[in-house]
Amino acid sequence: MTTPVCTYASNQSSHPSSYRSYPSYPSYPSFSSYVRTRGTSLMRTARSLTANPCDAEDLLQTALAKTYVAWDRIEDHRALDGYVRRTLVNTRTSQWRKRKVDEFSCDELPETDVAPTADPAEAQALRDAMWRAVTRLPDRQRAMVVLRYYEDLSEAQTAELLGVSVGTVKSAVSRALVKLREDPELTPVR
Repeated sequence: MTTPVCTYASNQSSHPSSYRSYPSYPSYPSFSSYVRTRGTSLMRTARSLTANPCDAEDLLQTALAKTYVAWDRIEDHRALDGYVRRTLVNTRTSQWRKRKVDEFSCDELPETDVAPTADPAEAQALRDAMWRAVTRLPDRQRAMVVLRYYEDLSEAQTAELLGVSVGTVKSAVSRALVKLREDPELTPVR
Protein backbone atom coordinates (compact mmCIF):
# COMPACT_ATOMS: atom_id res chain seq x y z
CA MET A 1 0.00 0.00 0.00
CA THR A 2 1.70 3.19 -1.14
CA THR A 3 0.43 6.28 0.53
CA PRO A 4 1.38 9.57 -1.08
CA VAL A 5 1.63 12.12 1.67
CA CYS A 6 1.82 15.81 0.89
CA THR A 7 2.45 15.51 -2.85
CA TYR A 8 1.34 19.12 -3.23
CA ALA A 9 4.36 20.40 -1.27
CA SER A 10 6.83 18.83 -3.68
CA ASN A 11 5.05 20.27 -6.74
CA GLN A 12 4.52 23.82 -5.46
CA SER A 13 6.49 25.45 -8.26
CA SER A 14 4.09 24.15 -10.91
CA HIS A 15 1.03 25.73 -9.25
CA PRO A 16 -0.05 29.35 -9.61
CA SER A 17 0.84 31.71 -6.81
CA SER A 18 -2.83 32.07 -5.85
CA TYR A 19 -2.65 28.68 -4.09
CA ARG A 20 -2.06 28.65 -0.38
CA SER A 21 1.47 27.87 0.66
CA TYR A 22 1.91 24.56 2.45
CA PRO A 23 4.91 23.64 4.55
CA SER A 24 7.49 21.66 2.66
CA TYR A 25 8.33 18.26 4.15
CA PRO A 26 11.40 16.32 3.15
CA SER A 27 11.02 13.04 1.34
CA TYR A 28 11.57 9.96 3.52
CA PRO A 29 12.27 6.80 1.51
CA SER A 30 12.33 4.84 4.77
CA PHE A 31 8.73 5.98 5.47
CA SER A 32 7.57 4.75 2.07
CA SER A 33 9.31 1.45 2.66
CA TYR A 34 7.74 1.15 6.11
CA VAL A 35 4.24 1.80 4.75
CA ARG A 36 4.74 -0.77 1.98
CA THR A 37 5.89 -3.50 4.37
CA ARG A 38 3.62 -2.81 7.37
CA GLY A 39 0.56 -1.27 5.70
CA THR A 40 -1.53 -4.45 5.70
CA SER A 41 -0.93 -5.07 9.39
CA LEU A 42 -1.70 -1.47 10.25
CA MET A 43 -4.91 -1.65 8.19
CA ARG A 44 -6.01 -4.66 10.26
CA THR A 45 -5.47 -2.60 13.40
CA ALA A 46 -7.45 0.31 11.95
CA ARG A 47 -10.27 -2.09 10.95
CA SER A 48 -10.44 -3.38 14.51
CA LEU A 49 -10.95 0.19 15.74
CA THR A 50 -13.80 1.10 13.37
CA ALA A 51 -16.91 -0.59 12.06
CA ASN A 52 -16.66 0.76 8.52
CA PRO A 53 -13.80 -0.20 6.12
CA CYS A 54 -13.82 3.30 4.60
CA ASP A 55 -13.47 4.86 8.06
CA ALA A 56 -10.58 2.48 8.75
CA GLU A 57 -8.80 3.67 5.60
CA ASP A 58 -9.32 7.30 6.62
CA LEU A 59 -8.11 6.57 10.14
CA LEU A 60 -4.96 4.87 8.87
CA GLN A 61 -4.31 7.68 6.39
CA THR A 62 -4.59 10.27 9.18
CA ALA A 63 -2.32 8.28 11.49
CA LEU A 64 0.27 7.84 8.73
CA ALA A 65 0.16 11.55 7.93
CA LYS A 66 0.82 12.34 11.61
CA THR A 67 3.64 9.80 11.63
CA TYR A 68 5.13 11.31 8.46
CA VAL A 69 5.19 14.77 10.01
CA ALA A 70 6.95 13.41 13.11
CA TRP A 71 9.25 11.03 11.19
CA ASP A 72 12.51 12.87 11.90
CA ARG A 73 11.65 13.14 15.63
CA ILE A 74 11.12 9.39 16.06
CA GLU A 75 14.40 8.17 17.48
CA ASP A 76 13.86 4.41 17.54
CA HIS A 77 12.50 3.25 14.19
CA ARG A 78 12.30 -0.30 15.55
CA ALA A 79 9.31 0.85 17.63
CA LEU A 80 7.40 2.33 14.70
CA ASP A 81 4.54 -0.18 14.89
CA GLY A 82 3.85 0.83 18.47
CA TYR A 83 4.04 4.51 17.58
CA VAL A 84 1.64 4.19 14.65
CA ARG A 85 -0.76 1.98 16.62
CA ARG A 86 -0.80 4.49 19.47
CA THR A 87 -1.45 7.24 16.90
CA LEU A 88 -4.32 5.16 15.47
CA VAL A 89 -5.88 4.72 18.90
CA ASN A 90 -5.42 8.36 19.88
CA THR A 91 -6.84 9.59 16.56
CA ARG A 92 -9.84 7.27 16.86
CA THR A 93 -10.43 8.41 20.44
CA SER A 94 -10.33 12.05 19.31
CA GLN A 95 -12.82 11.30 16.54
CA TRP A 96 -15.10 9.54 19.00
CA ARG A 97 -14.98 12.46 21.42
CA LYS A 98 -15.78 14.96 18.68
CA ARG A 99 -18.79 13.05 17.36
CA LYS A 100 -22.05 14.90 17.13
CA VAL A 101 -24.59 14.03 19.79
CA ASP A 102 -28.21 14.45 18.76
CA GLU A 103 -29.64 14.96 22.23
CA PHE A 104 -31.31 18.15 23.26
CA SER A 105 -32.41 19.20 26.69
CA CYS A 106 -36.01 20.24 27.21
CA ASP A 107 -38.15 21.51 30.06
CA GLU A 108 -40.40 18.45 30.24
CA LEU A 109 -39.75 14.81 29.62
CA PRO A 110 -42.06 13.46 26.95
CA GLU A 111 -44.34 10.74 28.22
CA THR A 112 -44.60 7.79 25.94
CA ASP A 113 -47.74 5.72 25.75
CA VAL A 114 -46.06 2.37 26.01
CA ALA A 115 -48.28 -0.62 26.42
CA PRO A 116 -47.23 -2.85 29.28
CA THR A 117 -45.02 -5.62 28.04
CA ALA A 118 -46.28 -9.15 28.16
CA ASP A 119 -44.93 -11.49 30.77
CA PRO A 120 -42.22 -13.65 29.17
CA ALA A 121 -43.50 -16.64 31.12
CA GLU A 122 -46.92 -16.27 29.49
CA ALA A 123 -45.34 -16.02 26.05
CA GLN A 124 -43.32 -19.18 26.74
CA ALA A 125 -46.44 -20.97 28.00
CA LEU A 126 -48.25 -20.02 24.78
CA ARG A 127 -45.35 -21.33 22.65
CA ASP A 128 -45.31 -24.59 24.62
CA ALA A 129 -49.08 -25.03 24.31
CA MET A 130 -48.90 -24.30 20.58
CA TRP A 131 -46.11 -26.82 20.08
CA ARG A 132 -48.01 -29.52 22.01
CA ALA A 133 -51.07 -28.82 19.84
CA VAL A 134 -48.96 -29.11 16.68
CA THR A 135 -47.54 -32.45 17.84
CA ARG A 136 -51.11 -33.78 18.23
CA LEU A 137 -51.82 -33.18 14.52
CA PRO A 138 -51.61 -36.14 12.10
CA ASP A 139 -48.08 -36.66 10.74
CA ARG A 140 -48.77 -35.28 7.27
CA GLN A 141 -50.55 -32.15 8.52
CA ARG A 142 -47.89 -31.61 11.18
CA ALA A 143 -45.13 -31.80 8.55
CA MET A 144 -46.89 -29.26 6.35
CA VAL A 145 -47.60 -26.84 9.23
CA VAL A 146 -44.00 -27.06 10.43
CA LEU A 147 -42.60 -26.48 6.94
CA ARG A 148 -45.01 -23.60 6.20
CA TYR A 149 -44.98 -21.72 9.49
CA TYR A 150 -41.93 -22.81 11.48
CA GLU A 151 -39.54 -23.14 8.55
CA ASP A 152 -41.26 -20.30 6.60
CA LEU A 153 -41.35 -22.16 3.29
CA SER A 154 -43.80 -21.20 0.56
CA GLU A 155 -46.64 -23.51 -0.43
CA ALA A 156 -44.77 -24.45 -3.62
CA GLN A 157 -41.55 -25.23 -1.70
CA THR A 158 -43.48 -27.31 0.82
CA ALA A 159 -45.26 -29.21 -1.97
CA GLU A 160 -41.98 -29.87 -3.78
CA LEU A 161 -40.25 -31.03 -0.60
CA LEU A 162 -43.07 -33.43 0.33
CA GLY A 163 -43.73 -34.57 -3.24
CA VAL A 164 -47.38 -33.45 -3.32
CA SER A 165 -49.34 -30.82 -5.22
CA VAL A 166 -49.73 -27.22 -4.03
CA GLY A 167 -53.48 -27.81 -3.67
CA THR A 168 -52.82 -30.71 -1.30
CA VAL A 169 -50.61 -28.46 0.84
CA LYS A 170 -53.25 -25.73 0.90
CA SER A 171 -56.07 -28.04 1.92
CA ALA A 172 -54.02 -29.99 4.51
CA VAL A 173 -52.73 -26.79 6.12
CA SER A 174 -56.26 -25.36 6.16
CA ARG A 175 -57.59 -28.46 7.95
CA ALA A 176 -54.65 -28.37 10.39
CA LEU A 177 -55.36 -24.73 11.26
CA VAL A 178 -59.01 -25.56 11.94
CA LYS A 179 -57.88 -28.33 14.34
CA LEU A 180 -55.46 -25.94 16.06
CA ARG A 181 -58.21 -23.32 16.51
CA GLU A 182 -60.44 -25.94 18.10
CA ASP A 183 -57.71 -27.38 20.34
CA PRO A 184 -58.97 -27.22 23.97
CA GLU A 185 -55.51 -26.40 25.36
CA LEU A 186 -55.30 -23.28 23.18
CA THR A 187 -58.84 -22.06 23.79
CA PRO A 188 -58.19 -20.41 27.23
CA VAL A 189 -55.13 -18.60 25.85
CA ARG A 190 -57.22 -16.69 23.28
